[in-house]
Amino acid sequence: MRLLFAATLMLFSTITANAADKMTLILDWFVNPDHGPIIIAQEKGYFEEQGLEVEIIAPADPSDPPKMVAAGKADLAVSYQPQLHLQIHEGLPLKRVGTLVATPLNCLLVLEEGPIKKIEDLKGKKIGFSVAGIEEAVLTAMLKPRDLGMDDIELVNVNWSLSPSLMSGQVDAVIGAYRNFELNQMDINGVKGRCFYVEEEGLPSYDELIYVAKSDSMDKDKIARFLAATEKATQYIVNNQQESWEAFAATSTELNDELNKRAWKDTLPRFALRPAALDAGRYNRMETFLNEVGLVPSVNAVANIAIDVTAEK
Repeated sequence: MRLLFAATLMLFSTITANAADKMTLILDWFVNPDHGPIIIAQEKGYFEEQGLEVEIIAPADPSDPPKMVAAGKADLAVSYQPQLHLQIHEGLPLKRVGTLVATPLNCLLVLEEGPIKKIEDLKGKKIGFSVAGIEEAVLTAMLKPRDLGMDDIELVNVNWSLSPSLMSGQVDAVIGAYRNFELNQMDINGVKGRCFYVEEEGLPSYDELIYVAKSDSMDKDKIARFLAATEKATQYIVNNQQESWEAFAATSTELNDELNKRAWKDTLPRFALRPAALDAGRYNRMETFLNEVGLVPSVNAVANIAIDVTAEK
C-alpha cells in the first residue's frame, strides 16, 4: 500500500512539473540590480510555485523587447513608461501590465565641481544623450520653467557612454543617466557627480521600469501569476537585504562587484511593492505631458495604456 501511495505521489509530482506554463520575458538590457525581483523569483522558486516556467532573455538590442512582444514573439518585456506612451501612438499593440521599478531613475548628471550649478547654467552647454525622443521631452520640461528651450543647448549622442563622456569633458552634462548606476560608477572612478532629479525639475513622476504585454492577446492569468511571484520576491528582498544580494550576485561572477553591490542597495527602495497595482493618474499625467510638449498628437485614455491584470482576470 505504501509503495502504491509513493508511486502515485511520484506520478502526480511528474504531471504537476510537466504542467508548468511557459513564459518568455525579454529584459530591457543585460541583467543588473534593476531586475532584482525577477532574478530572485527565479532563484527562490517563486515562479515554479505559481506553475510557471519563465525564460529570461537579455536582448541584443535594447530597442527590441517591446517590438518582440508586439509581434507575439515574447509574453512580456521590461520597458519604460515614457517610451510606452510613444510606442502606443506609433501603433504598437502594447499595454503596461505591471511595474518593476516604481520611481524615476533618470536624472540630469553633472560634475559636482563642474560649471553646472543650476538648470539655468545649461545655456550654451553640451548635453550628452543616448535615446532620442523621450530625452528631448525631459529636457524640454526642465528648461521651460527657466525660459530656456532646446535651441539654447547642444545635444550630443554619446552612444550609451554617459558617465565616461561626462568625466572626459566631451559634454557638460548627460541626460538619461540612472542615479543608482552612473553616480556610483563615477564615484568608484574617483569623480564626484551630482544629479538633477527629473521629477523635481518639471517632469511628472512615473514608473521607470514596467512590464508590457501584447494588448490584444495577453494571457492575464499567467501574467497575474508572474506578478504574484515577483511581489513575493520583492518582499523577500526587503526583508532579507543581505541574503537577497548574495543570492542575486551568485547567479553570475560579472554581477558580484562593487558597482552592482552599490546599485543593489540604491535600487532596493525603488522596487514596486505591489507590481500589479495601477496608478491611473500617473499614466494620465504622463500622457497629457507628452501631448503638451508635442511628442504625441492626442491624449489616450488610461485604459488604452495600462491595466491591472489582477482586476481583469
